[in-house]
Amino acid sequence: MLSLALLTSCSSDDAPTAKPTSSTAQSAPALTAVPDDVAVEPGAPVTDPRQALALIPADATALTLTDYRRLRERLGYPRLTSESLMTDRIAFWERVRTETSVLTEGLLRDQASRLWLGYDLGQDDVTWEARFDTPRGAGYVLAFRRGQDMSAVRRAVADRATGLSGATVLAKERLLVRRIADDGAPVLASVPGIVDLLDDDAESSYLRTTCVPLAEALGDDATVEDQDALLAQVDIRYLRPLAAWAVNFDSRVLTARLSPERADQRERADLHQRADLVDVWPVVGAIGWGDGFEGMTVADPITGRIGAQVRNPVAAANLVLSGRIPFAVCNEVTPMAEPTGL
Repeated sequence: MLSLALLTSCSSDDAPTAKPTSSTAQSAPALTAVPDDVAVEPGAPVTDPRQALALIPADATALTLTDYRRLRERLGYPRLTSESLMTDRIAFWERVRTETSVLTEGLLRDQASRLWLGYDLGQDDVTWEARFDTPRGAGYVLAFRRGQDMSAVRRAVADRATGLSGATVLAKERLLVRRIADDGAPVLASVPGIVDLLDDDAESSYLRTTCVPLAEALGDDATVEDQDALLAQVDIRYLRPLAAWAVNFDSRVLTARLSPERADQRERADLHQRADLVDVWPVVGAIGWGDGFEGMTVADPITGRIGAQVRNPVAAANLVLSGRIPFAVCNEVTPMAEPTGL
């Protein structure tokens, strides 16, 4: 792993003299046109999961994308639908649970029996799913398979017991949506560089439009001693600001992409230093980076890409969802509260 010499504590004799920069002191990015490869054409089926970015409000703070079509193909169930044998459907979801880094369980699985018995509908009819958070609440976009009876989806939405109240059916696009952007309103795909953070061949992805605060990256159980031990080895204040990042899972490989320092470029001068953080990050709680990932973490500053091999898919997903991603940490240190003993 490359040296962390550029990130040594500012108390050392050879500490960098450059002024630390803040990850949070950034203006909102200017919006541009939606890239052609993710644009949504009204009345046409939406087949690429990344097209969800053309529907999600521009102020979304976090997004998960799950491509169930790719998962079914890799796990050996390419034609699985809600009409398939129950044994095959159960077997598929058990393998998803134990063998993949899926970041959500599927919106329709919570009411699987009701939807299947009442509307011949289920998560096995969903080709991909996006879940996102905005300042106004959570939303989603579900894309259905070819041949899906969208009138059945509409009837399920009208049934309050299904938990789909408030959703809208876009029949021609084969979508079920909630809290997407209004017509003409800014969308996430118009934020420069955001689309480039997502791989078009990923099985599941997680996108976040802010860096991860140090306390969150360390974990809920982190103590002042854990933070001090880390800062004694590396001064994160000399990392470059990070506006957005994403991780993409493809089988047993994680590919992370960090937003560039400037909109007109892709490289990040601090990418090796950020990748090296996984080697010094303290293990707090039940799992740490080494439980989810293995081998050398590689970095390509030119593309802003970090790669790692997945050791345990479930642990890897848990680390991502809990924000315990060292290389996405903010470059600010907020003092942790000392325990009072009360």
